[in-house]
Amino acid sequence: MVLTKNEEGNIRDCLQSVCWADRLYVLDSLSSDGTVELASQAGAEVRQRPFVNYADQRNAALEMFPAQWIFFVDADERGTPELGEEIRRVIRQEDAVGWWVPRRNYIWGRWIRHAGWYPDYQLRLLKRGFARYDPIREVHEIVILNGAEGYLQNPLIHYNYATVRQFLQKQDFYATYEADVFIKQGIRPRPHHFVSQPLREFLRRYWTLQGYKDGGHGLLLSLLMAYYTFIAYWRACKMIDSPCHCVGTVSKG
Repeated sequence: MVLTKNEEGNIRDCLQSVCWADRLYVLDSLSSDGTVELASQAGAEVRQRPFVNYADQRNAALEMFPAQWIFFVDADERGTPELGEEIRRVIRQEDAVGWWVPRRNYIWGRWIRHAGWYPDYQLRLLKRGFARYDPIREVHEIVILNGAEGYLQNPLIHYNYATVRQFLQKQDFYATYEADVFIKQGIRPRPHHFVSQPLREFLRRYWTLQGYKDGGHGLLLSLLMAYYTFIAYWRACKMIDSPCHCVGTVSKG
């Protein structure tokens, strides 16, 4: 199962990489490019549905397509034959209803092995009727499972950021989302958060998660993630009516 929106540059290679699946499904969010045509040519059953948010779209996919097991793959991800063989084995022999797959992230042309980017487990192999996505988490979705879970060994390949500019654009979007989450959770930025939280994020990425082992890539990624932590708190501050220095507001971390 692939969710798409204007993915003509990715969809053919993505579907070819998981051709070991019994069926290929694409749920498209009204693409304006050649995504739908290319997906159909690759042998996928394509349906279209307006996009609300990621959790909503994945839940719709679970209800819409009549498969016992669904393996979600993003258009910029690639499967491998080894992963396909492992999936077939575990759904025949194991009792789990959800499986986490390790994800190997390639950022700016390099596999990033540290700083929180690997193994980057994603809960993607789901048994229909036993899984749904939490509607509260519109991005960075969370699966609610009714049953046991397991962990696959073979990775899913993720070509997520080809350029620094692409990384900046995506993280800018995520920063706005995180700011909204802060507000919904009752987190109110205080002045010290603009220093302490970015610094904590940098140290977590670069030192605790050993980003330094990825050299210049690890350093730059850690710095950028710290920067966008600052942006998230700044935007949360701008979203609330009261000033950031307001006394008496709830502060969580």
